[in-house]
Amino acid sequence: LHFSRSLLCQIEMEEAQQPNKTETPGPSGSTSEPDQTSSTSGISRNWGWMVSGIICINILILGCALVSGSAQNNAQIKASDLQIFLIILLLLTSIWMIYYIIYTAREENAVVYRDGHAGPVWLRGGLVLFGLLGIIMDIFKIASYVGYLHCESTVKIVFPAVQLVFISIQTYYLWRHAKDCVQLQKNITRCGLMLTLSTNLVLWMAVVTEESLHQTTVPDYSDNITKLYGRNLSINHHSSCGIFKDAYYYLYPFNIEYSLFASAMAYVMWKNVGHVADVHNQHKIKFRFKDVFLGPVVGGLLVLTGLVTFIVYEIEMKKSSADTVKKDNALMMHFIMNIVILTLMTVSIVIGCAIYKMDHRERVSEKNPTRSLDVGLLVGASLGQFIISYFSIVAMVATGAKSYLNRLNLAWGILMVTQLGLQNFFIIEGLHREPFHEVHPATVIANPYTLQPQKELSSLEASHMDTKLSEVLTAQSLPSHRTNHRPKRLWKRWVLKEICVFLLLGNIILWIMPAFGARPQFDHDAETKFYNFSMWTAVVNIGLPFGIFYRMHSVASLFEVFLTS
Repeated sequence: LHFSRSLLCQIEMEEAQQPNKTETPGPSGSTSEPDQTSSTSGISRNWGWMVSGIICINILILGCALVSGSAQNNAQIKASDLQIFLIILLLLTSIWMIYYIIYTAREENAVVYRDGHAGPVWLRGGLVLFGLLGIIMDIFKIASYVGYLHCESTVKIVFPAVQLVFISIQTYYLWRHAKDCVQLQKNITRCGLMLTLSTNLVLWMAVVTEESLHQTTVPDYSDNITKLYGRNLSINHHSSCGIFKDAYYYLYPFNIEYSLFASAMAYVMWKNVGHVADVHNQHKIKFRFKDVFLGPVVGGLLVLTGLVTFIVYEIEMKKSSADTVKKDNALMMHFIMNIVILTLMTVSIVIGCAIYKMDHRERVSEKNPTRSLDVGLLVGASLGQFIISYFSIVAMVATGAKSYLNRLNLAWGILMVTQLGLQNFFIIEGLHREPFHEVHPATVIANPYTLQPQKELSSLEASHMDTKLSEVLTAQSLPSHRTNHRPKRLWKRWVLKEICVFLLLGNIILWIMPAFGARPQFDHDAETKFYNFSMWTAVVNIGLPFGIFYRMHSVASLFEVFLTS
């Protein structure tokens, strides 16, 4: 929906920018013919936007249908059929990216402008890191499937090999060209970028579906009312396939984030096709952790404690023994840890919002697609976690939240909703504020040689004034006279930096836990009993991938807010 609205707005903007030259008065007062060149150019631009949008929507819908069909065990669509479709997409996208790289290298005026806001180095660095881990995952997949060639389809080996090549080409392509504002072959470029975007989104859907099925295999219980520790069945089943299969499942979260990073960068490039960037209005912001101490220390301790509790929780959940007391204690520890994290983050955000009220920085008036995409993805991705939390709150309130686990679950849901709303406000406000600038007061130097008219200087007076001028210049050059106006701004900057770093680390641990297998939504059976297994599984498997992406996207956005602070 965000993409479709953006497409329509872009077409309307293009039409609004076209000059109305239908009837232009001539020298004799008559009307001349319409400007055919301008009209043709406008039609060509609109054609490019529409065709590229149609390509993207069709690929996404077809891919969604194939992913959904292959997820059913009794369906006629096999996993190999989906992989053949993905191989075709990967090959087409790779060919187009190679063509783009060669064409822009040979054509001198293909890329005249570059958007300074698009593809910052830290975002491209994250893409490279996730890409390397995705390549390692593909290597593990190939090693895992080689031993099963006699009973498995050859496509299972070909697909990770093709994906490995695709990740390598795409990572280089986005690292070099993420800032491009293409001025030649604009329609072809728009279509190619929409192909790139849709390919990455279909890959994301396929990996998320496979990961969800891996985590939520339906347990074969006779009455289906006992606690759902059924993910043990899935894990034990997969562990017999070899150590490589266990290894690449733990690399899935990085591959998921890689696809989303690449999709976002391709979308910004698509918006920048034909865009004339204003190079004079781009701020160069330096990255430094100067004077930041409390946020990294407290946030680091939070991450470390969260990792320890998460590991203990996962160990207890994966044990085959049905010791419900230990499992309940592990669940309680997990709930309490999440409640502590969310409480500390909420308090920090409230302090940050209060500072924004006292902050008199101007709001950014310049429009750029990167910031619009950041805000859209932030709000849209948070809806996934909002849905899960509100479903949990309704289930806990309806059942009375009688047990201590239910009460903890209710508190977790309420805090999650509060933290998400406040964090969205804090990040959006930060992204729309102008960066802090060092403002030095104007230096006024007294001129002792300025005399009243018709006055003369004696040699003694002149010597005295030379000494006085030297003293004035020395006094004006002292740093103490320049720092009188800075303390108020400095403490605001310091507090905002501390809050941004702390929230960044908090979002990292909140990403790690669900991304690497924490599923309290299934380990605690209250919602499953209330909604039934199939409905609750649909809610979690749809909402959780967006919630996981929200945390990683929040990390990127908070880093941007930190830089402007």
